[in-house]
Amino acid sequence: MITLFTWGTPNGRKVSVMLEECGLPYEVRPVNISNGEQFESEYRAVNPNGKIPAILDTEGPDGQPFALFESGAILVYLAGKSGRFLPESTGGKYKALQWLMFQMGGIGPMFGQAHHFLRFAPEKVPYAIDRYRKETARLYGVLDDQLSRHAFLAEEYSIADMATYPWVARHEWQEVDLADYPSVRRWFDEISARPAVRRGMAVPA
Repeated sequence: MITLFTWGTPNGRKVSVMLEECGLPYEVRPVNISNGEQFESEYRAVNPNGKIPAILDTEGPDGQPFALFESGAILVYLAGKSGRFLPESTGGKYKALQWLMFQMGGIGPMFGQAHHFLRFAPEKVPYAIDRYRKETARLYGVLDDQLSRHAFLAEEYSIADMATYPWVARHEWQEVDLADYPSVRRWFDEISARPAVRRGMAVPA
């Protein structure tokens, strides 16, 4: 059984979407990051970095319990465990991984900063707002170009799409109109219609 430690954030929902898509049994352990539960010693034993998500798999490698943090690493692990959503061909696999890394190194950090400075910063910082708004727009442009030529980010629907989708789902937080990125809009609508995605995006209840 897999225990998912999570909260209602894009990074947490990447993993719940993947778990729903690949059909692995799991239970949810909410970690209320608004109350600082991610810093409690019990959770830090699972994730020493004190962030969500993390998993604890009682049937990990060699049949031993296995804890794992960092959402991208968890997605790769679950793809290996289930044999799904990471292409089998060498080229396809690395194409998917490059777009996963694009999300991890670009979309997550930059969209997250846009969220902070546009919605949560205690004071308006025009330089930061302008910087992260422009970088967010640039990244949407990269996505739109890729998706204008491909149905999904890699050769097929994969963990790269699952990693990116929850961040795009908060496009209004980024003050982005998906009408400006029609290929992203098409991709977003298609993924939004998947029943497993709808279930995963509702975690934790």
